[in-house]
Amino acid sequence: MQKQTGKSGGSGGGTPAKRGRPFGSTTGGGAAAAAAAAAVGDPGAPAALIGPSLQVLSALSDQNNKRIVLALQSGLKAEILWALNALTVLSFKEKDDLRRDTTPLAKVPGLLDALLQVIDDWRDIAMPKDHMKPPRERTLGVNTTLSGFGHENMEKVYSDTATTLKDQSKTEDSSVTKKFSASFWFDEDGLFNNDDEGRTERQQCAVAASNIIRNFSFMPENETIMVQHRHCLETVFQCLEDQNREDDELITNMLETLVNLAPVLDLRIFSSSKPSFIKMTEKGAVHVIMGMLASSVKPWHCAAAELIGRLIINPDNESFLLPVIPQIYKRLVDLLSVPAYDAQAAAVSALYNVSEVNMDCRLKLASERWAVDRLLKIVKMPHPVHEVCRKTSMILESLVSEPQNRMHLLVHENTFAEILTTEGKYSDTFARILYELTARPSNKVSSGHAIWGNIN
Repeated sequence: MQKQTGKSGGSGGGTPAKRGRPFGSTTGGGAAAAAAAAAVGDPGAPAALIGPSLQVLSALSDQNNKRIVLALQSGLKAEILWALNALTVLSFKEKDDLRRDTTPLAKVPGLLDALLQVIDDWRDIAMPKDHMKPPRERTLGVNTTLSGFGHENMEKVYSDTATTLKDQSKTEDSSVTKKFSASFWFDEDGLFNNDDEGRTERQQCAVAASNIIRNFSFMPENETIMVQHRHCLETVFQCLEDQNREDDELITNMLETLVNLAPVLDLRIFSSSKPSFIKMTEKGAVHVIMGMLASSVKPWHCAAAELIGRLIINPDNESFLLPVIPQIYKRLVDLLSVPAYDAQAAAVSALYNVSEVNMDCRLKLASERWAVDRLLKIVKMPHPVHEVCRKTSMILESLVSEPQNRMHLLVHENTFAEILTTEGKYSDTFARILYELTARPSNKVSSGHAIWGNIN
């Protein structure tokens, strides 16, 4: 599977555009169409434009939708790999919608549950042992001489090779005999434990399943199904919660899935009556997002910043995010000072939406140390993306609209005037900012006029 971490650009009001695309979508239109057509078995596609590909018929999902789900549920390696490879191609969609035969989730009932089961199977064996449920205490027949459960033989040591007394000396010289306590039969990780190869295969299947779920999240027709599927959201948040232990590609796929679904996501689903498979609450979900925002991995904290900006568009999510607004502002202002342009764009995008929530958010942002200074630097540099500079200037205009913020902004009055005279694209916005600072009767200059009178 190809790991994709698209740049986090500014995405303000309305329904934001999707982040990133599956591998190959950034190529030219003709080449992308040819590669997509060849991937589904179009004989008219030129072979020179593609490398090794999986031949999957366009009508595969219609003819074999039940087989795909059953293959994922079977637990058989060959069947799971066949289903994952087929779904990877069928879930692929070009940026310009050149693929008309992509398979939405609604066409295959039970598919999302089957994909989540593949991820759950990996996480069941990947979870550290100290997080597993302790073994159940066996009390049946504990007071009898022969219990039938082997309690009387717990202290004995057994060998994994059977040898007679005559050949025992030869065995000791020729090989090393593994010895176990009888209690290893009751150990959950004993008899049927996965070896390293088996763990690697399960991990690869989980990553492939997460990539398919990510691809599905690009399709608008899948949004409603996925945001109302509690198990899907719980699995996504649980994987993000284990960012320090999980595979990087799996975390990236899950994070991009969440960013794509964020504009229509309601965190109240974690307190709904829908069946829950993993204990996750609204507060826990916000804590996971803050953990991703604090990550040192640039694609992750950029995506988390964009995620916050999209989540807070929904008024139902405001009550869960507002308690952590000070921490959000502190981290976003830190990202404004990062030299990477995509990190600055993600931070501006989030600040643009968060500052529009209420007056308290604007007051806290203006009082955040270095916030105004770093916002002005983005306009003065300027940032190479015009939309980022435009949103930055609008953030400053929203801050100056609050009378309590004028003391914080008057310090930068000369900078506002400099941008007004040098940056023609944003001169109108900064003219309004200067008017708000100097022409209103509540500022310092007007107060001085009221005390000393106007001098003509």
